[in-house]
Amino acid sequence: MGAEKTDATTYQTSKDKLSSVSDHDGESILAPPQHTLKRKLENRHIAMISIGGVIGTGLFVGTANSLMYGGPIGLLLGYIVMGTIVYCVMITLGEMVCFPRRRLLSLPIPGGHIKLAERFVDPAFSFTLGWNYWYSWMISSEIAAAALLINYWNNTVNNSVWVIMCFVVVVTINMLGAGAYGEAEFVFASIKVITITGLIILGIVIDLGGGPNHDRIGFRYWKDPGPFVQYNGIGGAKGRFLGWWAVLTQAAFSFIGTEIVAIAAGEAKNPRRTLPKAIRRVYIRILLFYIGGTLIVGLLVPSNNPLLQLNSGTAQSPFVIAIETAGIKFLPSIVNACLLTSAWSAASSDLYTASRAVYGLAASGNAYKFFLKTTRNGLPYVAVLFCASFSLLAFMAVSTNAGSVFNWLANMSSVAGLMSWFGISVTYLRFYKGLQVQGIDRKTLPYYTNLQPYAAWWGAISSFTVCLFSGWSVFLKGSWNTSTFVTNYLLFITWPIMYVGARYYYGTKPVAPEDMDFKSDIAEIVADSYDEPPPKNKTEAFFQWLVS
Repeated sequence: MGAEKTDATTYQTSKDKLSSVSDHDGESILAPPQHTLKRKLENRHIAMISIGGVIGTGLFVGTANSLMYGGPIGLLLGYIVMGTIVYCVMITLGEMVCFPRRRLLSLPIPGGHIKLAERFVDPAFSFTLGWNYWYSWMISSEIAAAALLINYWNNTVNNSVWVIMCFVVVVTINMLGAGAYGEAEFVFASIKVITITGLIILGIVIDLGGGPNHDRIGFRYWKDPGPFVQYNGIGGAKGRFLGWWAVLTQAAFSFIGTEIVAIAAGEAKNPRRTLPKAIRRVYIRILLFYIGGTLIVGLLVPSNNPLLQLNSGTAQSPFVIAIETAGIKFLPSIVNACLLTSAWSAASSDLYTASRAVYGLAASGNAYKFFLKTTRNGLPYVAVLFCASFSLLAFMAVSTNAGSVFNWLANMSSVAGLMSWFGISVTYLRFYKGLQVQGIDRKTLPYYTNLQPYAAWWGAISSFTVCLFSGWSVFLKGSWNTSTFVTNYLLFITWPIMYVGARYYYGTKPVAPEDMDFKSDIAEIVADSYDEPPPKNKTEAFFQWLVS
């Protein structure tokens, strides 16, 4: 036990000494003294980010492949299972980041769970989780998806034009700072929420025969071509199971980033009160948007529709396919435009989170200090430009069709995101053990649930299992694909290499439960929290209700 404390101390003193102090308005400072990040995200920003922040092309475009591989029931069941994993991870994360501990939540840096891993698991585990998390966000598959969506209108223009256009929009938003990002995300998320809600309502109308062609679809496509797809022509229950399993990785990509509300809280005002409220709204996104959306897609589009194949140059969103089939003119283009804004929004969120993640890594001594450089307005411009450079991978869509590139980048993001969920769940299990050993009652926490520790176990085991078998299709006879294998297993293989290497380099050991610090600076955290002022108008009242 004493040795472990010494190891942790040695690790901490080996890092760059960065101070963490608080000023009178609750802003924490963790950067070179001249400039710091600034808290500019209002509660209404956090509200919309929590409800629709990362709804993007995974749901609007990626469901095309999922429907083709799993069929309508396989698609729906895949999203339901992944939804349970996401919910468990979110309540797990929520309980930790809301704990009134050392000034972790109030630090204006993202990736609170990365610092949590250092405190409750092992500094080497934190190093691995941190770089994994950065990796999951620096791969901007959304830009490739944007090029795919634009091809709906014009597929004669080289994709490099669309990639450059989307790249400039995303970088510009992020270079304007957290305030601009919050405002842009508020608008984009509002469009996405209105779009998916409208599509679900429209889908019900079309399914019941309310479209121009008055074709009452009902559950027709659940009967022909059928509720499941026999994956790769494999017959029986085995083929149907493999079709359903093929949905899981894509479904994970759709859900990846749900935890961004905890990241954004690092630059939010009064985060300790805002965050628990936002987490309680996660089920709305899961049930209404994802489960509702996939149900409608499965009703309106047959799984054998050739336009679902993203690897083809003519692929479309399932929602656009359904509207065109119903004979509704002009609306497909309007919907496609809304989906394009969702791609821009998700890409902007990718860059925002990746830049704050690398900033947090630098603050913890796990990356070079020059990533800590910020402008007078609190913009970590070095981190933003560094992460933006990796978005140029989307230019692969120039030599290869945008659908294939989207699939490759989505696979990489999915695996990295799942491993982040695995890391969050493992961190919570150590956190839970520490509370038990030190006799701290979880019911005294600002946010807790009776589902623990079972929810954390489910999150850890299921995330790891989905990662392990994410690229299983390449092992089928005659189905080997090098790009699929690499994009599915590159990070899965490097995770243990990074962890073992960091353990050896820093010479640390896991933190013992009795040595975990749950008491530092509790008074400061409580002092920084405040009750929200009463709403001044109906708009403020609505958003206050939304996160209450």
